[in-house]
Amino acid sequence: MQYSQGTLGRVFTLRLEDGERIPDTIETFAREQAIACGLCLMIGGADNGNLVVGPRNGDSPVIDPILHAIGAPHEVAAVGTLFPGEDGAPTLHMHAALGREGRTATGCIRPGLDVWLVGEVVIIEISGTDMIRRREPKSGLALLCKK
Repeated sequence: MQYSQGTLGRVFTLRLEDGERIPDTIETFAREQAIACGLCLMIGGADNGNLVVGPRNGDSPVIDPILHAIGAPHEVAAVGTLFPGEDGAPTLHMHAALGREGRTATGCIRPGLDVWLVGEVVIIEISGTDMIRRREPKSGLALLCKK
């Protein structure tokens, strides 16, 4: 286990507009507001994009993601973390449950989704932590680790 202690900083509330792209819009906002680390919560709607819904083979040394296309408006509940990548830019890792007509798709929004109608986001800044996202050669993923 790796860990770091921080303190709560600023709290931001965002209203994402119809058609804005997640995670791009949240990462851009974080850069503009100099938010390095944080906890992100989102409710609202999403459409057009893909979710990562698992690896094709959990035993494979390199992760080959399964992408699930989202092509119609869905309700969204999501939680994620925001930490700098190796380049210093804030990078969102968010998982979401998307529901439509009694069916749910759950996965990572990293490939990108468009907001449908509205996305309400709360970002709680974490100050004083020394964690970053660093690409791990074994999996190929940018994982949270100590600097």
